[in-house]
Amino acid sequence: MKIKTKLTLGVGLLFLLILLLVLVGAKYIHALKSDTENILMTNYNTLEYAGNMLSALDEKNTKSFDKFELNLQKQEKNISEIGEKEATQELKIYFDGYKSNKSDSLLPFLRQEIFKIMEMNMQAIQRKSNVAKETANTATLWIAVVGTLCFVIAFTLLINLPSSIANPIQELTESIKRIAARNYSERVHFESHSEFGELARSFNTMAGKLAEYNNSNLAKLMREKQRVETLINNMHDPVLGLNEDLTVIFANEEAIKIMGLKQTELIGQHAKDLALRNDLMRRLIQDLVIEESIKGKNKPIKIYANGKESYFEKESLPISIVPTGEKNSILIGYVIILRNVTEYKELDFAKTNFIATVSHEFKTPISAIKMSLQLLENERIGSLNDEQKSLVESIKEDANRLLKITGELLNMTQVESGNIQLTIMPSDAKEILQYAINATKTQAEQKHIKVELTCPDNLPKVQADNEKTAWVLTNLISNAIRYSYENSTIFLAITFNYQLSTINFSVRDTGQGIAPQYKDKIFDRYFRVPGTKKEGTGLGLAISKEFIEAQGGEITFDSELGVGSTFRVSLNG
Repeated sequence: MKIKTKLTLGVGLLFLLILLLVLVGAKYIHALKSDTENILMTNYNTLEYAGNMLSALDEKNTKSFDKFELNLQKQEKNISEIGEKEATQELKIYFDGYKSNKSDSLLPFLRQEIFKIMEMNMQAIQRKSNVAKETANTATLWIAVVGTLCFVIAFTLLINLPSSIANPIQELTESIKRIAARNYSERVHFESHSEFGELARSFNTMAGKLAEYNNSNLAKLMREKQRVETLINNMHDPVLGLNEDLTVIFANEEAIKIMGLKQTELIGQHAKDLALRNDLMRRLIQDLVIEESIKGKNKPIKIYANGKESYFEKESLPISIVPTGEKNSILIGYVIILRNVTEYKELDFAKTNFIATVSHEFKTPISAIKMSLQLLENERIGSLNDEQKSLVESIKEDANRLLKITGELLNMTQVESGNIQLTIMPSDAKEILQYAINATKTQAEQKHIKVELTCPDNLPKVQADNEKTAWVLTNLISNAIRYSYENSTIFLAITFNYQLSTINFSVRDTGQGIAPQYKDKIFDRYFRVPGTKKEGTGLGLAISKEFIEAQGGEITFDSELGVGSTFRVSLNG
C-alpha cells in the first residue's frame, strides 16, 4: 500500500471516528435537552398553573375569579399528557358552574380536578426523568465505545505509522552511507509496493550505475584528474590553467596566494575581466591576448611574495589535442607556470655586482700598462731591439684584448642590471658607421681585408645613441674581420626604408658562416660556436642585441655555412 494511502486512510478513519463521536454526543445531548425542555415547558408549567388556580379558590374575591380563569386558559394551551385534556374540560365546566351560581358545593369538585391534573403531570415528570436518565446512560455508553475505538485506532497508528515510515528511511540512509564509502554492491530490499519500494528500486538502479561507472574508463579518468589536481596543488610553483576562451579553469594554492584573490573570485572567471582589476593577471596573459601566440619565457616578473620582493619566471604552454578521426590539432587551453627564481636572481645580482666591480678595477691597471707601453715605444726614452719590440707589441695586443673584455663585461653589467644609459638624438648614420670603420681599420689591415661602404646621398637622420650604436657596429665589423679569410672583402651598407621610416645598417662578410643548428643561440650570452679557435667572450652579440632593442630598433642576421653572414641593424629614422 502506498504511504500516501496509508496516511490518508489512517487520518481519514480518525477523522470519521471523531466526527462519529461528535454526532453521537450531539444526538444524545439534544435528546437530553428535549426531555428536559419537555419537563420544564409542559409539566412544570401545568403544576404552576394548577397551584395558581388553587390559590385563587382560597382567596374568594373578584380578582380571584379572573386569576383562576387566566391560569385555566393557559392550562388549556399546555395540555401534554393523556387524559389531561378531559380533566381540563371537566375543570372548566365546574368553574363555569361555580362562577354562575357561586355555590361552594362545587369547590370540592374543582379541587379534585385540579389535583387530578397535577397528579397526571407529577407522574409524567417522574416518567420523563427516567427516560432522560436512560438517554444519559445510553449517551455515556456510546460516547465511551466510540472514544475507546478512536483511542485504539489512534494508538495503533501512533505505534505503527511512524515506524513504517522511519525504518525504511533509516535503512536507506545506512545504504547510502555504504554507497558513499564506495561499496557499490550495496542494495536495498523493500518488497512493498509503496513509495519506499519505488525508492528502493531507483536506489538499486543508481547503485548499479555507480558500480558500472566505477568500473568504467570515465571513473578512471576522474581519478586521474583528481590525482593531477592534487599534484598541481602540492607544487611549490604557482600554476594557472586557462581554457581556449581564456577562462580560468584551475589554479593551485600558490597561484591563488600570489594573485591576492579568493578561489571563488578566480576559478570560472574570464582572465580578461580579471586583468582589468588585477595587474598580475594582466601581465600573465598579455602575450596571449596581444600577440595571440606563446612566446615562451619572458623576463622575470617581480612579485611581492613570501614577505619580500620575489622574482618569477613565466612559462606559457599551449595545450593542443588531435580529435579522434582528425589530423589537425586544436588548441584547448593554456597552462601558465611561474617558477620562483628569486634565489638565482639574487645570485645573479651578486655576480653582476662582482663582475662590475672587478671590471672597473681592471681598467686602471690596464690603462697603466698601456701608458707604460707607449713610453717604451718612445725613442726619446731609449731604443728597443727587435726582440723587445716584439714583446712590447705582444703585451700591447694582450692589454687591448683585456681592455675590450673589460669593456664588454661592464656593458654586460649595464644590460643585466637594466641600467642602460641612452642618449638618443638625431645623428648622421654615415658618421656613426665611419667611426666603427676607423676603429677596426688596424684589425682589417693586419689581415689585408678590404672594407667597401655603400651609402645613398641625402640620407635622413637616425634616432640613435651615437656611442652605443657605434659600439654595436664596431663589434659587428670586428666579428666580420675575425671570421673572414685574408685578402677578402667586407661589404657595409646603409639604406632607408621609406615604408617603415627606418635606417638600416648591414655588415656582410664572405667568411665561414654559421651552422644552422647554432642560429637560434647566436645572441645568447657567453655563447660561442663550438670548435672555433677565435678569441672572444661570447658577450658581444648579446650586448649588441640589448643596446639596439633598448633604442627601439632590431638586429637580425642571415648566414649560410661556407658562404658568409650578413648582420642587419634597423633603427628609427
